[in-house]
Amino acid sequence: MQSNFMKSVIGIGAIAAATLGPSAAQAEDLTLCWAAWDPANALVELSKDFEAQSGHNMSFEFVPWPNFADRMLNELNSGGKLCDLMIGDSQWIGGSAENGHYIKMNDFFDKEGIDMADFIPATVTGYAEWPKGTPNYWALPAFGDVVGWTYRKDWFERPELQAEFKEKHGRALDAPKTLEELQQIAEFFQDRDIDGKKVYGASIYTERGSEGITMGVTNALYNYGFQYENPEKPYELEGYVNSDGAVAGLEFYKSLYDCCVPPGSSDWYMSENIDAYKSGQVAMQMNFAFIWPGVESDANVGGGKSGYFPNPAGPGGHFAQLGGQGISVVAYSEKQEAALEYIKWFAQPAVQKKWWESGGYSALRAVVEDPGFASSQPYAQTFLDSMAIVKDFWAEPAYASLLLPMQSRIHNYVVAGQGTAKEALDGLVKDWDEVFEDEGIK
Repeated sequence: MQSNFMKSVIGIGAIAAATLGPSAAQAEDLTLCWAAWDPANALVELSKDFEAQSGHNMSFEFVPWPNFADRMLNELNSGGKLCDLMIGDSQWIGGSAENGHYIKMNDFFDKEGIDMADFIPATVTGYAEWPKGTPNYWALPAFGDVVGWTYRKDWFERPELQAEFKEKHGRALDAPKTLEELQQIAEFFQDRDIDGKKVYGASIYTERGSEGITMGVTNALYNYGFQYENPEKPYELEGYVNSDGAVAGLEFYKSLYDCCVPPGSSDWYMSENIDAYKSGQVAMQMNFAFIWPGVESDANVGGGKSGYFPNPAGPGGHFAQLGGQGISVVAYSEKQEAALEYIKWFAQPAVQKKWWESGGYSALRAVVEDPGFASSQPYAQTFLDSMAIVKDFWAEPAYASLLLPMQSRIHNYVVAGQGTAKEALDGLVKDWDEVFEDEGIK
């Protein structure tokens, strides 16, 4: 039986197909550039509808995440014409706007009646705006994403484990609401025997080479009080990046790493965490929400064996690291008119609903606020709850120069055990001050 949610997708989709019609413009071969991951495969399938309706042909250039930023930022910085459409990371928006890599979308949005108020506010700020907080748009929110958690619900529900945990902690073994509870659960499962196999508490982000450990540690830092700058004085870092709360948050992340991860997980990011979870090594995994459709369909951990929860709160707040991307038209493309047709098509509610159903994460409010959305997938409510608490890394034009020292400082402390948390964050303040001085900001 089809749900009302699915019936609305099919019904509206039929209307869209009938009204959009073939493009009056000359057929073009468009190339869309993105990362190589499951959502990209879903977009290839979805885009067949655009090809049929517009007459344009779509090609795709997908690059694995560890190499995605280097490859595509080099393409943009060189003025390359490989990509007509770019689904670029949220942190790229500042540099791509300032350096003229993306075309400004305001006039196009106005002409086509595309209203940014129709999208989840956090995704507009994170994926489309530059400068932040101003109505200047360089992308359409394309893929809402956020760091959350997956857990072995079937393990948690075992009566003998429930009883043991209740006796030890005085509460039910359930999805944690706080970071303290998360660590208690991770410690409970660490080195435990499950069905004759040794398992571990959690897989977390520790990767050093690109952005991994930064995208992980911020989920602790934010919730202990870390701030990127003085809210009243931009780019004033001292006492905010290295506040007492921030130090405590970094210490927490190291303690979670020291107590509760699988051996050999000193350089793990998305794919390694997925593999550890699906192979039954860990009770919980930190990862972006994009993995959840794959978890649900997996023969080992899907079909009700897994549950989902937002990043837990800490003593200083409740936030989660924003992921996700906007879709932009590359300024160096010679096919901008056809590329804008793709944006117009992709922005339609019918297409956005189909995007969600095919494994993408729509940022359109008409989709996520639909009465049937929260029950449309086992992880849908967790996605909504998570997107309500997002916070993002610097989106400054110099974001890469800001990311590299954070990767180094955090990894050296958390994984390599060098120095103290205070020393790591004091050093980061110094590094970031130098970046902003070089940029002429401070």
